Amino acid sequence: MGSFIARRLLAMVPLLLIITFAVYGFVLIVPGDPARTLAGGFKANPADVARIRHQLHLDQPLLNQYWRWLTHAVRGDLGQSIFQHESVAHGIASRITPTVSLALGGLIVSVLIGLPLGILAGTRPATVADRSTTAASSLGIAVPDFFVAIILVVVFAVKLHWFPDIGYVKFSTSPWQWVKHLILPWIALGLGGAAVLARQVRGALIDTLDQDYVRTARAMGVRERRVIWQLALKNALTPALTILGIQFAYTLGGTLIIEQIFSIQGLGSYVLGAIDSKDLPIVQGVVLLTAVVFVLVNLVVDILYGVLNPKVRVS
Repeated sequence: MGSFIARRLLAMVPLLLIITFAVYGFVLIVPGDPARTLAGGFKANPADVARIRHQLHLDQPLLNQYWRWLTHAVRGDLGQSIFQHESVAHGIASRITPTVSLALGGLIVSVLIGLPLGILAGTRPATVADRSTTAASSLGIAVPDFFVAIILVVVFAVKLHWFPDIGYVKFSTSPWQWVKHLILPWIALGLGGAAVLARQVRGALIDTLDQDYVRTARAMGVRERRVIWQLALKNALTPALTILGIQFAYTLGGTLIIEQIFSIQGLGSYVLGAIDSKDLPIVQGVVLLTAVVFVLVNLVVDILYGVLNPKVRVS
């Protein structure tokens, strides 16, 4: 198992290098010039623009800029915000808690809804429960999460007054208010993932229950409950790990619009403001963080695959 994890870690090194270079290079080609913006806009003095560009190292070749940024990023130094006069690492650290809370809550909602529905449909194929789950999951995949969020706000916040419509309360301030302010965003983020998870579990469970070892267990008189929960479900849930891993990483990066709808000051509003003002260090830092989370989540999924299936370790 140790060699399996070591191989996966080594494979991450070139992948992270490619990701960091892409993050740095693509952001630089976005239209606009932060040096000119800092110097006063379109009417700025060219000498002032050149001086600020030199201070920001924007006058150096791309590879030199990238190497300087990468060596600092490895040490946790993501640079200084051009317009907010604070370190990017500090800005991310002060805003990441609401975003992570949203992502984790959305993932939990996906599991709590999607897993039971997938098991229900997979163990009763071609029944009303199966058809209803398939139809509901298709609808959940088709409807975007921001539309769901707007409907939830209108119904449960504006009309029924069950939950707050905007804002965020820290868990340390009031756990109940923390949950109350996040329940609608959690549902909006989690329904789409629940639909995908339900379809995945349903299909995998139907295929697994049709395997020879399952038919043999049934022929030997093993109880149906044990066949499903101890034999079939373990193998059927293995592909669902990929869905959950991708869903968490996607949710972490996809909280941007949800944060805007519910006025939550997380990484979404942070990077949106940076894009608006072309604050390159902030955009690079947040995009890099999201990309690293994707890679790390995939690593965790690979390790869990190796734990559940020894054949993966051998390959």
